Amino acid sequence: MAAKPSLRTLMLVQLGFLAAMALILGVATSMLANTVAPQSALPLVLAVVLADVAIFIGFGHYLVTRLVLQPLMRLIAAADAVVAGNLGARAPDAETTDLTTLSHRFNRMTDHLLDAQGQLVRAEKLASIGRLAAGIAHEIGNPLGSATTYVEVLRRRDPQAREVVDGLTRELERIDKIVRSLLDYARPQEERVQPVDLRAVLTAAFNLLKAQGAFRRVQASLQCADTLPWIMGRAHPLEQALVNLLLNATVAAADGIVVLGGQPWAYEPGRAPRTRREGDRAGTVFPRGPERRPSRAEFTPGLPGVLLFVADSGPGVPMENREMIFDPFVTTKAPGKGTGLGLAIVARVVDDMGGVVWVDTAREGGAAFKMFFPAAQHP
Repeated sequence: MAAKPSLRTLMLVQLGFLAAMALILGVATSMLANTVAPQSALPLVLAVVLADVAIFIGFGHYLVTRLVLQPLMRLIAAADAVVAGNLGARAPDAETTDLTTLSHRFNRMTDHLLDAQGQLVRAEKLASIGRLAAGIAHEIGNPLGSATTYVEVLRRRDPQAREVVDGLTRELERIDKIVRSLLDYARPQEERVQPVDLRAVLTAAFNLLKAQGAFRRVQASLQCADTLPWIMGRAHPLEQALVNLLLNATVAAADGIVVLGGQPWAYEPGRAPRTRREGDRAGTVFPRGPERRPSRAEFTPGLPGVLLFVADSGPGVPMENREMIFDPFVTTKAPGKGTGLGLAIVARVVDDMGGVVWVDTAREGGAAFKMFFPAAQHP
């Protein structure tokens, strides 16, 4: 993209050119009048000067309006939209470097406000739902334990009621699973963050499910860069989050493809560059759309870190569901097949470790769940 001229340079050049042309026209008119009609030279020169002044004022007004006032009005309109609550409003570029820089700084400020607001909303949501989850789990846990005991007593007293007892036991186990998930979601992380070797975490999560036979029906692969920056985090919760995402991917992909990967990455919240994986052939790229990624107030453009991803060839996540897919009790599975807490727990783990998580369309055709963590200063 060609460099834009500064406002001062552009106005000086154009107004200087106009003034020079006016001066040349005035001198030429004066010389012509003195030669052709000396008696009417003064009125003719005055008329030319007045015409030059009018043209100069008109062109100056047009120039100031086009180069200064209109860009400022667009910037004011964007500012008014932000004040009204539309943090997605952006100031457009201008013709000059100065006002384009001002627009970029305004947009960066708006992005920072949007990130801070999003981080605050996430924190308040996590805290409020965490308190609610802890209360519900506590209140349900006690009667659940009693109900399980009564069912066991019924099993021993009436062997003929085995089918009913088995059904009750199965449903009570489902409730117990939900209660445990609520506790996992609400439980504060007491383990301190420390340097984490992400390559070891990725390998451990992948090998765990491979050994258990979870990848029998899919073509699973681990695509991890030879060297990954270390991060400050918690290895075990992160491994559990990756296992959760991998299990979801194997269900979604059916007999398709599942990929777990990690690569060094520079974070760009408002831009989606063309990306390339380690396993891609030379020249192979996968373009991304212009949608904005989630961010945190402390993130700066180009922040170095690590991108982890779990991609599959399943049906993917519709665009209208991507904002709420990480909320508790939101699930795309059939009724009775999921609690809607798995992705919420993943989001909480990532948020507690200072990262962000989002979902894209995978090049395999399904969903690509991505996590970004800033690189540790001293691994």
